[in-house]
Amino acid sequence: MNLWRSTSMHPGWPQSVGPLRVPAGLVRLRPVRLRDGAVWSRIRLADQAHLEPWEPVAELNWEARHTLSAWPSICSGLRAEARRGRMLPYAIELDGEFCGQLTIGNVTHGALRSAWIGYWVAKERNGGGVATAALALGLDHGFGPVGLHRIEATVRPENAPSRAVLAKARFREEGLLKRYLEVEGAWRDHLLVAITIEELAGSATSALVRDGRASWA
Repeated sequence: MNLWRSTSMHPGWPQSVGPLRVPAGLVRLRPVRLRDGAVWSRIRLADQAHLEPWEPVAELNWEARHTLSAWPSICSGLRAEARRGRMLPYAIELDGEFCGQLTIGNVTHGALRSAWIGYWVAKERNGGGVATAALALGLDHGFGPVGLHRIEATVRPENAPSRAVLAKARFREEGLLKRYLEVEGAWRDHLLVAITIEELAGSATSALVRDGRASWA
């Protein structure tokens, strides 16, 4: 028996999402799994300079947090949160290969029906629409099977590439969170951006196709 599947509290979980075709190839979201460890560790260690400036500090240094031996605990924790109905932790695949992660977290149902969304993509896969496609797939899944009404994200004002990805998905800025997260040894301001199901006007993936940024697989 697949206990992860049978005990999940999430609508829409655990199921894969996509694919969607972009210039880089076919992008798909699927649940993280233990055997992702080797490629996850390789990418995160190689891309430290690319990723660390945007991520919160932690007790352990970057190398210690991203060894292969660290992944089983991380993956198990993500899967446990998914079983409790609080998170949807996805691997981003490009042409069937792991190249990043997208997480929908702090999932709240009831009158609020909201969550936050975050993502990262390997540096070598930047520029081909992978992050844009993954975010659109995540939004459609969140507003569709998961049943959310609002999805938000935070981003440092200096992070122009990520702000561009969010803008393509039609997120709007709601305000500036002063000294919001400790990043690289200092408390950094972050922009709060959000989108609701009414503002999407259809689906995020359909909008990308209409804009010529993606095509149906």
